[in-house]
Amino acid sequence: MFKWLQNIADYLVFQAIGLEKGSRLAEALNFFIYDTVKILILLFIVVFLMGIVNSYFPIEKVKNYLSRRKLYGFEYLMASLFGTVTPFCSCSSVPLFIGFVSGGIPLGVTFAFLVTSPLVNEVAVGLFIGLFGFKTTAIYVISGVLLGTVSGMILQSFKLEKYLSPWVKELLAKAEKEQEAFIEEQQSFKQRLPVIIDEALKIIKGILPYLIAGIAIGGLMHGYIPEGFFAKFMRKDNIFAVPLATLLAVPMYSNASGILPVVQVLVAKGVPLGTAIAFMMGVVGLSLPEAMLLKKVMTWKLIAVFFGTVTICIILSGYLFNLIL
Repeated sequence: MFKWLQNIADYLVFQAIGLEKGSRLAEALNFFIYDTVKILILLFIVVFLMGIVNSYFPIEKVKNYLSRRKLYGFEYLMASLFGTVTPFCSCSSVPLFIGFVSGGIPLGVTFAFLVTSPLVNEVAVGLFIGLFGFKTTAIYVISGVLLGTVSGMILQSFKLEKYLSPWVKELLAKAEKEQEAFIEEQQSFKQRLPVIIDEALKIIKGILPYLIAGIAIGGLMHGYIPEGFFAKFMRKDNIFAVPLATLLAVPMYSNASGILPVVQVLVAKGVPLGTAIAFMMGVVGLSLPEAMLLKKVMTWKLIAVFFGTVTICIILSGYLFNLIL
């Protein structure tokens, strides 16, 4: 699909720059050029298409829908699916999470959104297609949605509302705010198109530093880390590899664009795909910066329960991935 791009990367590295084939620097630079351009192309296409979807399904409308209707359990799945069309990292999802909670949506439903939003979105999907293909992407998307849905249902069953912060409780006690009219509904697709393109470019611009940093790290790993270096610590026959990878990821922080190129190299170096994806889910879905932001709406006990539940679900997902893929 991107053979032409690989030819361009080869030309730039081996002919224009004149690096020797097989050298570590050449391999790292070739990886960096090829993956950067390929991922940017895929990201723009996917973000543009999801921008069209977002323009017809505004965030406020979804929030109002979830808070006003009895959906008999399907609200967890709907919130999780909504998380797939919001292009946010874990920290960027927190403001929406706060809005959902203050809008009266059940806590478990908001957790379903918070879990899925950083894991599965147009950015992650675009990267996954480019790096691992459509089959793996489909399995990842389905597992991410189920992870958010199941986590939300589990957390709701714990009746954790009492552990919300006083600030949120004050918001919930206030009268319902007036709904704002959606200007987008009065616009034609032709009128929306410039805004959609502008938003797509803004999203890409916002994640570009993470993307470049992630691909640069991936390129260095690709060129300089010996074959099998990671495999001996996270090999498939090591029953503790998945939980180890997940727990090591929790203190870290990145979004999908920053960590997926690293995951690609981990897999290339011999780490099982399920273990690598569990590591990625831990980095993207759980982080210390996210915990600090959540402190605005939760007590530390609630944050601990949330992180613990999602960590367990990620570990189970990693084992499942290793069985399927």
